[in-house]
Order: sequence, then C-alpha cells, then structure tokens
Amino acid sequence: MSKLFARISGFFSSRTFVGNDKAGSRYFTRTEEIDGIMKEKRWVVFRGEDDPTSIPVEWICWLNGQRKKAPTPEEMIELEARRELVRKNVALLKKEEEERRAKEGSSRKVVSTGKVGGPDLKSFIQQIPTSSKGIKLEEESYATNRARWVILYNFI
Repeated sequence: MSKLFARISGFFSSRTFVGNDKAGSRYFTRTEEIDGIMKEKRWVVFRGEDDPTSIPVEWICWLNGQRKKAPTPEEMIELEARRELVRKNVALLKKEEEERRAKEGSSRKVVSTGKVGGPDLKSFIQQIPTSSKGIKLEEESYATNRARWVILYNFI
C-alpha cells in the first residue's frame, strides 16, 4: 500500500509543466525509472471536458514521442496562421470551381444512354466502310467464318 501511495504522490510532485494549448489544456512530463531504465512520461490535463479530439496535432505528436521538444507558443501561432491561410485558399478554390461549373453547366449537357456493357461487334462492323481497301464484309460470311474458327478451335 505504501508503494502505491509513494507512486501516486511522486506522480504529482515530480511533474514538470511543459506548455499549454489554445483551449487551455496543460501538458506535463516527468522522468521515472521502469525496469532500471529512465523513461519520460508525457500527459495532458484537459481544461473542461476530456475530449481527445480537441488536442492540436503538434501536441499529439509530442505526447506520442514523435517530437522531441514540445511546440513553442510562437510555433503554434505560426501554424495557426498557416492553417487559416489554407482555409481561405480552399474557400476561394471552391468558389472558383462552382463558378466554372455554373458557366459550363449552361453550355454543356450530359447525355446518359443507360447502356452498360462491352462493345457490340455487329455495330462496329457496320461502321466500317465497305469500299475501303476492297474489304467486303457481310453478316452471313462473318457468321460462317466464325463458325469455322469455332470448329477448328475445338479440334485443336
């Protein structure tokens, strides 16, 4: 029981404040020995509700150990300004895209045939001009030749 009490009291006494975010959540760290190895523990104390989705990406990276150093307030301000610029650019691009589609929508009409499937060989053959290069194609000769090829293929 005393070990548990010592651990709990050590948890609160040896913590080091690292920083806070825009929402007011506070971030802490402490070093403890686990199996003879000194490990750094990082955690957050939320202000208000415990909503993990409200943590900024930079702080998530620091908590997970992907960042060695905690984000500075200057860095947070710079990144927030960059995010705001991206939001404005996205809104501008969406507006331009809507205007372009509205302009093209009045001049272009989409025709839906409703057909789904592969190519139709008969309609393809009918599109070939009969006088080109002396080729004469008729449906009967095509059907006969196809039957010959099927018979020949079955014997092989």
